[in-house]
Amino acid sequence: MKKMLLSYRTLIASTAVAALLALGGCSEPAQKQAERKAEMTPDPPATGRQAFQQMYLSARAWSVDVQPLQVQSYNLTQVKSEKGRAGAWQATFVSPSKGRQRSYSWSAVEAEGSLHKGVFAGSEDAWSGTGQQRPFLLAALKIDSDQAYETALKQKESMELLKKTPEMPVLFVLEQTNRFPDLTWRVVFGESISTSGYSVFVDATTGQFLQKAH
Repeated sequence: MKKMLLSYRTLIASTAVAALLALGGCSEPAQKQAERKAEMTPDPPATGRQAFQQMYLSARAWSVDVQPLQVQSYNLTQVKSEKGRAGAWQATFVSPSKGRQRSYSWSAVEAEGSLHKGVFAGSEDAWSGTGQQRPFLLAALKIDSDQAYETALKQKESMELLKKTPEMPVLFVLEQTNRFPDLTWRVVFGESISTSGYSVFVDATTGQFLQKAH
C-alpha cells in the first residue's frame, strides 16, 4: 500500500513538473512574439524637440562635450506626418574634443534607410568646424516643430499651397547658419530642400516669422 501511495505521489509530482516545463516552453515564444509585435507596431509621430531630447541623451554617452549641429525630419509611409510631427528624425552632433561628428536617428517604426524603432546611433565622421552650420545651445531651442508649423501656416502662400495640394509633404530642418543670427526652423513644403520651391523660416527661440524662400 505504501509503495502504491509513493508511486501515486511520484506520478503527481512528475506530472506537475512536466506541466511547468510545458508552460515555460510556451511562454518564451509567446514573449518573443509579443516583443516582435511591439517592434512592428508604430509609435505615434513625434515633434522635433521630443525626438531630439531622446537622441541627445544617447549622444551624451558618446561624448560629454557633445553639441547639436542639425535636426531634420523624415516622412515615412508607415507613420503619417502631421502638423509638425514626423515618423522619423535625424540629429547630427559634434564633439570638439574628438574633432568628430555623429548622426543619431529616432524612428516610430522599423523602416527603410537604416531606420530602427527608437534611437539608433550612426557612424562617425571627421568634423573640422567649418561650413555654414554652427553648433547651437540647447537653451536656444524653445520653439518646437509643431509651433513652427503653425507660424508657417499663417503665411498666405503656405495655405494656398496646402489647399491646392493637401497631401504635399512638409519637412523640418533645425540649424543655426550665417543666414540668421539665431537658431532657425526651416519649414520646407515639398519632398526635399533641393526640389522644394517654397520654404518658411521661423526663429526657434522666439517663434517669430523670419522669411519666405522660393
